[in-house]
Amino acid sequence: MAFGSKIGNRPLRKRVGRIDRGSRRRRVRNGVRAVWVFALAGAGFVPAIAHAQMGDAKPGQGAPAQPLPQPAPTGSIVRPPVVDPQTPIVPDAIFDQSLPKLSEDINAPLEPLQSFDKPKTPAATTATAAKPEPAAPSAAEGQAFAPLGSVPAEMEAPLPSLAEFKVDPAAAPVDDDSENAPAIRYTTAVTGLDKLRLEDRFEDLSALFQGKGKAANAAMVAARAREDEKLALRLMRSLGYYDGTATSLIEQTPPNSGSVRATIAVTPGTLYRLGTVRIESGATVPPGLLDRELNLNPGDPIQADRVLGAEANVSLRLPQQGYPFVEVGQRDILLDDATHTGDYTLPVTLGPRASFGSVQTAGARQVFDVDHINIFRRYREGAIYDSRKVDDLRQALIATGLFSTVAVEPKRTGEAGPDGTEKVDLLVTQLAGKPRTLAGELGYSTGQGIKLQASWTHRNLFPPEGALTVSSILGTQEQALTTTFRRSNAGMRDRTLLVIASLNHADYDAFESYTTTLSARISRDSTPIWQKRWTYYYGAELVGSNEDRYNFNLGKRDRGTWLIAAIPTFLGYDTSDDLLNPTRGYRIKANASAETSVRGSVRPYARTMVEVDGYYPVASNIVLAGRARFGSINGVSRDELPPSRRYYSGGGGSVRGFGYQELGPRSPDGRAVGGRSFNEFGIEARYRFGNYGIVPFLDAGQVYEGVMPTGRNLRFGAGIGGRLYTNFGPLRIDVATPIARKKNESKIALYISIGQAF
Repeated sequence: MAFGSKIGNRPLRKRVGRIDRGSRRRRVRNGVRAVWVFALAGAGFVPAIAHAQMGDAKPGQGAPAQPLPQPAPTGSIVRPPVVDPQTPIVPDAIFDQSLPKLSEDINAPLEPLQSFDKPKTPAATTATAAKPEPAAPSAAEGQAFAPLGSVPAEMEAPLPSLAEFKVDPAAAPVDDDSENAPAIRYTTAVTGLDKLRLEDRFEDLSALFQGKGKAANAAMVAARAREDEKLALRLMRSLGYYDGTATSLIEQTPPNSGSVRATIAVTPGTLYRLGTVRIESGATVPPGLLDRELNLNPGDPIQADRVLGAEANVSLRLPQQGYPFVEVGQRDILLDDATHTGDYTLPVTLGPRASFGSVQTAGARQVFDVDHINIFRRYREGAIYDSRKVDDLRQALIATGLFSTVAVEPKRTGEAGPDGTEKVDLLVTQLAGKPRTLAGELGYSTGQGIKLQASWTHRNLFPPEGALTVSSILGTQEQALTTTFRRSNAGMRDRTLLVIASLNHADYDAFESYTTTLSARISRDSTPIWQKRWTYYYGAELVGSNEDRYNFNLGKRDRGTWLIAAIPTFLGYDTSDDLLNPTRGYRIKANASAETSVRGSVRPYARTMVEVDGYYPVASNIVLAGRARFGSINGVSRDELPPSRRYYSGGGGSVRGFGYQELGPRSPDGRAVGGRSFNEFGIEARYRFGNYGIVPFLDAGQVYEGVMPTGRNLRFGAGIGGRLYTNFGPLRIDVATPIARKKNESKIALYISIGQAF
């Protein structure tokens, strides 16, 4: 908020000199007398005023009146009469007698002119009684005013009634952008704001700059310049320059060219600083809490953002330290023009120091009872009130996705708490939202073809937070049907129980499989609303799969059925700033799964994988992102592994430029066979402008038959991508090509999906 004559909503008061009412009264009286002198002269009493004194001689004490000068004959030289400078032209007695009677009350309103009597010619004095009154000289001779002619009838007619006047305002001029509309061009110059570094802010708000150098006429340019004067004053006052001035000048450059130059000249004046800083409030625990959180000190410039930020900090920080009902009043700043300082006063109503009580619920359509809400709490009853804990509870409730609206507010109880505090309950007001969700996703990538995913979810079919999801995949190379039961916050906040049953058919170049899966896991996951630093899961998995493979012992492809039991685990650490579109930080992920495959005999083995992603902003709109991923399978030969449990590389989420699962060893029929280890690397430069982005990238990777990745024979893919940033994440389109392409490899690979590659 800019500081003008007010800071916030409180007026700034400036000390001014006291006005002397007696002096004013004298000035008013002398002014009235002077007016009547000229009025008498106009009425013929004084044809020409050579000298006049007012207020020096008392009535009756002036010198005798001198004879009025006689008009000279036509053509003769007129010499002015010799007049004594000390002698008044009209004696004071005659002058005072000619004046209308005025009210004795100096503050009374002036009487209307119609009530005054027309002045009469005073009786001749002894010196002029014997002489006849001279004839009035003609207007041609310049000795008197010409007589008034006849008054027009319109002037003597009565004024019309006010009701007959049209009071509708004139229509505002309409901007006309047509080619025939009269317009002028103008340029704008601003001086003086550069010292305060306000030029950019002024240009953003300026009426002249927003006009883009075009106006219908010069009057419009002048009106914009006047608005910019006020703007410059507001901007200066927002930085503490309350004596600043701003003037505008409109001129044609060059003259008569139709081109106008508008100049706004600014003089900041002297910077005002805080004099005294005083907070009107009760005592706090600990002492000095308000002074520390306000952090305004004598000598600080009186800047709008500095003052408002300090007051906002009080409103924010006091509820975090036991004062949920604190109220910051209206500030008062008294400016002193002499010292260029302002004395600052802020009233603050603290309210009681509070501690946490119990949870209460309200609402027509409630989702959770008190017992389930208590699972979300990260505080204990009796602890000092902290608004951050309340915000955390509110966020956790919102993250469930079950509410249309939910509010968490402190409520006074009047009950005494520990350490002299008052217990404060939290009132959770609930309004249930629609529990069902229908979602869909469409993607395409080279090697996987088109993939359409659809899902139906009831988020609270088994209260509390027992969700059922039925999803399907329809694609050119994959079809699946999956049913998922999910219990969120299962007995503990952020703990999830997941049970999955699925049927899947996959037909890729590497293998074709029909798979049935039944799995269960307990996890702690991140969501777009509630991103967590540590995530994990552990569980059990039972898989039955019928797959084809290339049998190197037989030298041909055959099919087989495997029964696979696994205990998968995962641990992740995430410091990134966003789940779907990170711009800084890093992520570390580690997977380990103890598995056993049964096909005639039991063959136990272990699958492991580690991934590290990093994000570094090199500029405000450019992010450098990198990824490294490694995997290994120990305890079994490659040919004894089911093809679906081997490692593959290539594709939109792996090494772009290659088809899905295209890298690595190949069978004699030219199809990928997978391996027991792999490594992948990727680097991107994510350039964003508005809601769009361009991403050049380089990926590398390889799959190996051995247990450990060697890093030899890396294959590279390069390309460029486009991004459309939406409120649910970026829409990604990547085009890539292999470097040093080999026979039968993809020439161009295209990937369309939601979310960044990593």
